[in-house]
Amino acid sequence: MIPILNLKLLVIFIIAFFSFIEPNYAHDAFGFKGKRKKEQLPFTKASGLIVIKTYINQKGPFNFILDSGVGLMVITDPDLKDSLKLNSLRKIKISGLGEIEELSAYLAPSLKVNIGSTEAISLGAAILEKDLLNLSQHAGIPIHGLIGYDFFNSFTIKIYHQAGYLTLLQKSIKPKLKNGFKIPITIEKNKPYCQATVQLRDSTYQLKLIIDSGAGHTLALESLNGFNFPIPSENLKTILGIGLGGKINGSIARVNEFTLQDLKFQNLITSFPLYNDVAAKILTVPRSGSIGNRLLKHFNVIFNYHEGYIYLKRISKNFPDLEHDMSGMDIVAGGDSFNRYIINRIDENSPATAAELLVGDEIIAINFKPTRLMTLDEITEILRSRSGRGVLLDVVRGQEFYRAVIELKRRI
Repeated sequence: MIPILNLKLLVIFIIAFFSFIEPNYAHDAFGFKGKRKKEQLPFTKASGLIVIKTYINQKGPFNFILDSGVGLMVITDPDLKDSLKLNSLRKIKISGLGEIEELSAYLAPSLKVNIGSTEAISLGAAILEKDLLNLSQHAGIPIHGLIGYDFFNSFTIKIYHQAGYLTLLQKSIKPKLKNGFKIPITIEKNKPYCQATVQLRDSTYQLKLIIDSGAGHTLALESLNGFNFPIPSENLKTILGIGLGGKINGSIARVNEFTLQDLKFQNLITSFPLYNDVAAKILTVPRSGSIGNRLLKHFNVIFNYHEGYIYLKRISKNFPDLEHDMSGMDIVAGGDSFNRYIINRIDENSPATAAELLVGDEIIAINFKPTRLMTLDEITEILRSRSGRGVLLDVVRGQEFYRAVIELKRRI
């Protein structure tokens, strides 16, 4: 699989290009309807990310990723432009994206957006002309867009990852903080940043990190003084994702220690994208990297933009030992219900290679369980579960049936 930077690196370049039209409201974009001051809102977990039901111009629901790394709301499904009957929109073209010659998008200046009992009367958004990101394939459910700053800045938001719901609080209500860790943040270009340190070999580095709930990794270290971040000698070179400019190359490794205020993480699995593939293309706020939702989801999290902090409270006493994919293959979801699973990429010299699996193979059963009854998240967890574990795969290749046993291997 590619669980490290997958979804975020697919959208990071688009967000950067829209930075010049980020929201700048004199008041909160969203508010509760009526006299309500708080609300509990369920969400769907997809590829470790938070997906919330969203209505636009009284149509929906649509699935939007709750993404603190996004300023302007982004509609990634171009079909919504027609279904919402959005006409006479300003069209912009973006060039210089490497393998992609030109990207077109529309600017929608005034949408009515409802999430739960909250409402934004006039919200700006960017609508992609073509679905270049294929977020639905990587999430395993239909994804229509991303929403970030507009929503985070309007409330204090408590995220209960394990239970699968948010609590939205009016800003005047102070949440109770007990037995957790309060992390100061700054809001720059409508995104939250924090300070941290990382120890690699015998050196300790000071970090400025974006807190990115829309990223599928734990920690990404992108840049050190305008160059590649030093990579531990024991690393796994791989493709971390696909951006609009082509492949995102880099490495997966473990850092000796990552420190976030009083929180310490040992041997944390970390991605190291090549500087020219990611950091060199981020033209807004200089940063060292990002904290993703694969780390955040092991805490109950409070985002409090107006008082300048996030709050992390452990879900369990001990932070789990996180593993990278042990199969050496990337799987995407397809079909009308996104319950058909296709091998999209295979690493050289990997367990998937040894099992003679091929790109384009459709996995129809895992350990005799039909994959149509499984989610992409379930499949991902099986393929990173335990080194030495044998996993039986039933595969369709063209018109032929193929059965393979893949022996998982801890590669980093």
